[in-house]
Amino acid sequence: MDLSSINWILLLASLMVAATPILLAGVGELVTERAGVLNLGVEGMMITGAICGFAIGVETNSAILGFVAAALAGAALSMLFGLLTQYLLSNQVATGLALTLFGLGLSALIGQGYIGIKGLEVAKIHIPLLSDIPVLGPILFRHDAMVYVSIFIVAGVWATLRYTRAGLILRAVGENHDAAHALGYKVVRIRLMAIAFGGACAGLGGAYLSLVRVPQWTEGMTAGAGWIALALVVFASWKPWRILIGAYLFGGLTVLQLNLQAAGMKVPVEYLAMSPYLVTILVLVIMSSGRGRAHLNAPAELGRSFHASS
Repeated sequence: MDLSSINWILLLASLMVAATPILLAGVGELVTERAGVLNLGVEGMMITGAICGFAIGVETNSAILGFVAAALAGAALSMLFGLLTQYLLSNQVATGLALTLFGLGLSALIGQGYIGIKGLEVAKIHIPLLSDIPVLGPILFRHDAMVYVSIFIVAGVWATLRYTRAGLILRAVGENHDAAHALGYKVVRIRLMAIAFGGACAGLGGAYLSLVRVPQWTEGMTAGAGWIALALVVFASWKPWRILIGAYLFGGLTVLQLNLQAAGMKVPVEYLAMSPYLVTILVLVIMSSGRGRAHLNAPAELGRSFHASS
C-alpha cells in the first residue's frame, strides 16, 4: 500500500462534499425529532428530492430551480407522513418505513426517462483572498454554494433552538406536548412545520447527490444516506453542531475508504454498503429503550402521538 499516492488536501476538501447530503438530511431530521416526531422516511424523501431536483434542473438548465423543486418535493412527501401520523395518529415508525418504500418506488417511476442523461455542471465558488490561502484555501473555500448553505442551515437551527421563542416552543412540544397544549400552543401545527422543514432539508440532500456529487440520475442512488442521517441525529445527541461533526466524520471515512482502495489497501466495499443498516438497527434499539433515550438526552415525547383530548 502506497500512502504517498493519496492527495490529503484533495481528500479533506472532498470530505466536505461527501458529507453535505447527510448533513442536510440530518439537520432536518433533528428539527423534526426535537418537535417529538420520529420520521424514518428520510431515505424516501431524499431519493424523491434527488429525482425531482435532477429532472427540474435538467429541464430548466438551472441548478437553483432544481434545488427549489427538490425542497418542495421533500416537504410535500413529508406532509403525507404528517397527515397520517398527526391527524390519523398512525404509528410513526411504520409510517416512516412505508414512506421510504413509497419514495423509492415513486422516484424510480419518475426517473425512467432520465437514466443516462448528463447532469448540470454546478460552479464552485472561489472566495476572494480566502481561497488563495495555502492548504486551508483549497480545503475550505473552493466549494459549491450548497456546501456553505448547509453550514448556514446548521448555524441557523442552532441559534433558533437556543435563543429564540420559536425554538423554545419547538423544544417544549418535543419534551411535553400535553403541557405545551395546556399553555395554548398548537402542537399539531408546530409538528407539521417541523416535519415540513425536515422533508425540505432531506430533499435538498437528495438533490445535492444528483446535481452536484454524481451528477446524474441512478435509481436508488441515495444508497442508505437517509438511514445514516437518522443515525447521525442520535450520534449528535440532538445537538446541531454535533450533527456537523458527525457528518464530516462519516464523509471523511467514505472518502478515505475510496482513497485507501486506490492506494492498494483491500477494504471490501460490502462493509460500507451494509453499515447504514447496521447503524439503523442500533438506532432503533436505542430509541425503543427508555433508559437509552434518557441517557442520550432524547426528546421525551419522541415517537409518541398527540391527541388534544388525551
